[in-house]
Order: sequence, then C-alpha cells, then structure tokens
Amino acid sequence: MTQAVDLVQEAVVGPAAASWPQRSSRNVLRGFCWAGLSVTIFAGWFVVTRFSVTRELRLWDVTALRFGIGAVILLPVLLRGKRRLSAKEWREGLVYACLWGLPFVLAVALGLQLTSAGRAAAIAPTLMPVFAGAFAWIFLKEKQGRARWCGYLAIIIGLVCMVAGGVSAHGGMNPMGLIALMTAAAMWAVYTLLFRRSALTPVQAAALICFWSAILFLPIYIFGGLSRLAMASPSEIGLQAVYQGVLMSGVAIVSFNRSVALLGPSAATAIIALIPVVASLAAIPVLGELPSGGECVALAVVVGGVLLAARPARKAAKPSISATTRHTP
Repeated sequence: MTQAVDLVQEAVVGPAAASWPQRSSRNVLRGFCWAGLSVTIFAGWFVVTRFSVTRELRLWDVTALRFGIGAVILLPVLLRGKRRLSAKEWREGLVYACLWGLPFVLAVALGLQLTSAGRAAAIAPTLMPVFAGAFAWIFLKEKQGRARWCGYLAIIIGLVCMVAGGVSAHGGMNPMGLIALMTAAAMWAVYTLLFRRSALTPVQAAALICFWSAILFLPIYIFGGLSRLAMASPSEIGLQAVYQGVLMSGVAIVSFNRSVALLGPSAATAIIALIPVVASLAAIPVLGELPSGGECVALAVVVGGVLLAARPARKAAKPSISATTRHTP
C-alpha cells in the first residue's frame, strides 16, 4: 500500500503540481462551508438546550440523548468500516471523548447552570480559538502572524464587553461557572490541535467520541436514577433526540472535523467564535431575548476579530498525497 502511494505521488509531481493552488482554494471554500454548518448547529444547541432545561428535561437527559443516540447511529462506522480500527486508534478516540465528549458537555452544562445560556454561548466558543492559537504557538511553535493576533485580541475585547454588559444588566457572574466554561474552551482547543495530526477520518472521530462518552455516562444515568424522560412530552423528547443525537453528535462533529482538515485548526476555530452572534440572533424568535445595544457592539467586535483570525496562512506546507486523499470528500 505504501509503495502504491509513493508511485502515485511520484506520478503527480510534474503537471499536477501546477493545479495545487486551485485545488487548495476549493478546499478553503469547502472548509468555510463546513465551518458555517457547524457554527449554525452549535449556536442552536445553546438555544435548544435551554428551551428544554427550563421545562421538564435536565442536562443529564440531554447528555444521555446526545451520546446515546449518536453512538447507535455512528456505531456501524466503527464495526463495518473499510478497515478495522487499531487498539491505538480506539485509545485515541477515548482521549478525544475526554476532551470533546462527556467532560466537555458537563463543563458547559455546569456553566449553563451557574451562569446563563447567553453567557455560556458567549464565553466557551469565543475563548476556544484564542486557546487554540495560543497552544499552537506555545507547544507546536506555529507562527500565527500579526493579523491573527489582532483578531484574537479583538475577540477577547468583544468577549469582555459582552460579559460586562451582561453583568451590568443581570448581576455578577459565578466564578465557578466562568472557570467551567473556560475549561471547556481549553479542552475543545486541545482536541482541535490533536485531531489535525490524527489518521482518523472525521466520521470515525465523531463515532469514537459518541461511543466512549456513552460507555462512560449511560450506566451512571440509568442506574443512578437521573432520568426525567417520563415527565417530558413526546414532542420535547423528539426535538432533543434529533438535535442532540443526530445534529450535535453526528453532523456538527463531522462538519467541524472537516473544517479543521480543510482550513487548519487556527482558521477553523476562529470561525467558531461566531457562535455567540448566531445564538443571539436565534434567541430573538425562539426565546424572545433581544440583545442590548452594548451587546450588539461587542458582537460586531467579535465578528471583526473572526475575520482577521480566520484568514488562512499565506504559506502552508504542501500536504502529502495520503493526507490529501483522506481530506478530500
């Protein structure tokens, strides 16, 4: 297999090399589309989750639906794929589940409980690209460039303005809630950087995250008496089952992984900072929440920071033929 890949690589070094910039531009466009899809689903997650937790269901039920249904839907990917996953890849999936699976959801849930849905949507997704850029610079020695650093600074300023506006309007913020949301953002950033170097496909990574999270959480949920599904209406359960189990555990994770593969972690994570903007717009018709003038200004600052930080690097190393094959749909 390796020899065949080497032969293909030698065959395309000549004339095909000239077509690389055009192909790279198409990948960037596709990467932005995948990132936009994930932003839309992630933003709706805060709104849809708050819609239920203020009624009969609790965050434990939402978590169980998310990973339980996601694991059932994506399990065939792990069992019937073209090749069987190695033990190392199963362990790698466990690491991903600990970073962006059950602990991440519980950290965000704690932040939701101690603060509010609006603040959770503003803090965790907005800080994640800043953490990713900083970690890549510190540990991977990746140069971010002046534009990206200015973008990260704008994102932080916008976040501070959003939090300050919320404090003035709704009172002080619980420090533990803030720490929980910052921890979730850091875990998300580390997952993003690790996945870029993984040999797993986006779908395999999503399947492993759901599988390991379900294994870790469902026994506690079932035998610990945490379920309130019997108290909720069928329509509410159906809404959460589709959004949490299908959209969040399947479509959102796969689309985000695809954006990381096509754009790189810095650009893909920067676009995720748009989640508070989309969540604020979605909350207007769904929850009847209108952002204040100060919050609108802060959101505009975040958007400006995203436009700076999401710019792909001018010079990127040409990927190997195997990586190109893995990331091409």
